Order: sequence, then structure tokens, then C-alpha cells
Amino acid sequence: MNTSDYRFEVCANGVESCLAAQRGGAHRVELCAGIPEGGTTPSYGEIKTARKYLDRTKLHVIIRPRGGDFLYTPLEVERMVEDIEVAKLLGADGVVFGCLTPEGKVDKELNALLLQHAKGMAVTFHRAFDHCQDPEEALEDLVELGFDRVLTSGQQPTALEGVDLLRWLHTLAAGRIRILAGCGVNEQNIAQIAQTTGVREFHFSAREPFSSRMQYTNPAVYMGAKEADESAVLLTTERRVRDTIRALTASF
Repeated sequence: MNTSDYRFEVCANGVESCLAAQRGGAHRVELCAGIPEGGTTPSYGEIKTARKYLDRTKLHVIIRPRGGDFLYTPLEVERMVEDIEVAKLLGADGVVFGCLTPEGKVDKELNALLLQHAKGMAVTFHRAFDHCQDPEEALEDLVELGFDRVLTSGQQPTALEGVDLLRWLHTLAAGRIRILAGCGVNEQNIAQIAQTTGVREFHFSAREPFSSRMQYTNPAVYMGAKEADESAVLLTTERRVRDTIRALTASF
């Protein structure tokens, strides 16, 4: 085993995080807005600027119109189609999406529609997979549809907790689709997850808090949830990306 046997994807919440991921050695980024909601579609300007500055790292864009579940209305699907077309127009290398039925199955019809619009791009089915009722059936559906990879924590809160299912999914995939282990992956556990599951692709954020540069704020006003810390921003750092990759490669 060596570094070339693995792929590292960073969940980037903006252009700054994209560039830190690139400097740290990530193979690709998943560009997202709305991280507290689990990731939503970033803006036109965010995608365009990220594409301008990323010259070594692949740019994948999440296509998710809102937080919450993965059961979408016709109007939401219409927006997802348009967002895929915009991502393609702006030069994104791939897109990330996932639609489910009310019964917790992969919605073959809607995913096939979105795949058609994403033709020519790499396509990842995101952690909607972790809300599927039958993961084995869902995996076979994704293989049949033609997805390149599936992002999953093994249907547990974190990938470390989901290693048993991740190992089984990696075996079932048998090279037909790539398993991308994500959620809670970091410097402390990436080697253990890799050794336990056999998975070769990892998704992590590698973020750190940066204090606001504001000299004055009004403590009585909240722009979002009252319990949220609005005195700092979380950004991916080159150091944490590099340290996470090294933590795996040093275990060979």
C-alpha cells in the first residue's frame, strides 16, 4: 500500500477551505454551503471562484436544495436539474446528490433523471444512503444506476461507529462502485477505519475555528440559532488536511 492507493476528499464550506484542501494534498473537494444543515448547494459565485483557483484538486459540488430529508418535490427537482447544469457550465468535475422514496429506498426514477443531466461528470450519491432502509438493496440500485461512488458513514453517526457495515459494503461493491467513508473521519481514526474496512476513499472536513475580526458585535442579536457561536468561523486548514493524510500513510 502507498498514498496512490487512496483518495482523499475534503468537505469544503467555501473557497478558502477549497484552497487549504488543495495545499494539504486532497484529491478533490466537495463544495457545500449550509454545513449545519448537512450541506446544501453553494452559490454560483462560490462555484465559479473555486473553479478559478483549483488547479490540482478536483471540484465536486453538492446538489441539495435544502436541509432535512431527501424526498423532493417536483419544484425542488427542477432546481436540482438547473443547479447541475450550472455546475457543469462552470467547469465542476463532479456533482453529489441523492433522492429517496417515502419508504427509504433509492428513488431510481429521479436519480436517473439527475444522472442524465450530469452526464460527463463524476457523480457521488451522498449520505442519503445512510437513511436507506436496506443498505444492500440501495447499493445494488446505485450500481445499476451508474453512480461512481457512495458517501456513507455505515449508517451510524460516524464512520468509526459504522466500520462493520462499511467493511461489508466494500466487499459487496467488489470494485463496481467506490465506497467513500465519511463523517467524523480525522487524524485520530482514519488509519483504524482503513485497516478495519478496506475502504480506500475518505471524506473529512479538517476544519478549525477562526475568531471573528469584528471589533464590535451586538450580543443581544443572533443571526441564526441562539446557541450557535457567531464569534468564530470554521475553515479547513492545510495543516489538518496534511496531518489526516499522513496519519493514514504513516500506518503502512
